[in-house]
Amino acid sequence: MTTASSAVVFDRVSKSFGTKEVLRDVSFSVSAGEALCILGRSGTGKSVTLKLMIALLRPDQGQIWIDREETTSMNYKDLSRVRRKMGFLFQDAALFDSMTLYENLALPLQRLTKKPDSEARPLIEKALCQVGLAADAKKMPSELSGGMRKRAGLARALVLEPKILLADEPSSGLDRITAAEIDELMLGMKAEYKTTLIIVTHDIHGARRVGDRFAVLDRGDLVAFGSAAEVEHSANDIARRLISEG
Repeated sequence: MTTASSAVVFDRVSKSFGTKEVLRDVSFSVSAGEALCILGRSGTGKSVTLKLMIALLRPDQGQIWIDREETTSMNYKDLSRVRRKMGFLFQDAALFDSMTLYENLALPLQRLTKKPDSEARPLIEKALCQVGLAADAKKMPSELSGGMRKRAGLARALVLEPKILLADEPSSGLDRITAAEIDELMLGMKAEYKTTLIIVTHDIHGARRVGDRFAVLDRGDLVAFGSAAEVEHSANDIARRLISEG
């Protein structure tokens, strides 16, 4: 199912928690440098899909390919190597409150690479500059606004220069202008570095601005997959309504 251009592939993936089936036989492929937006009502497995990609969860069945490597049977060492290709923007930014912004960005470099401080510093400064926080490196997370925290979370994902960025509700809790700024930052990554973007979102305006293709999940099933126009003309009523809301 993988090709030379595949960044992420789900091949008949299923996941349950107890008796609740969250994903059922889901298959799709995302090409390198493409932006996929995952849509669906609350509780339909969108965030679980991201966690399966980064192997925070393991599927009950099926295969998951990241940059043409099958990850479901990998050991911890190999998973760590594959994860270094990915950045993760959490819904709440997930910054460590006891660390400055600079220290928050330094942490993944310390844990996942062997770069000395002399090599890490320019990467951190570049990432902060990219998101407009160059003057805020010494601030604590409590001193940042919601929009600044989200940009800081994006900077921390950027610092490893990931091939694939996973974003969970990047516009959640933000006003329309700030949400658009986050969208533009992600599009800038995609244009400059050919980063693959996989974004879980309820923001249809932002999704249509950023997404090349769209995956719609409903009650554990992938009910539509394709361009905005293809989803708009899907046979599935939920998919048509979600892509056209707003």
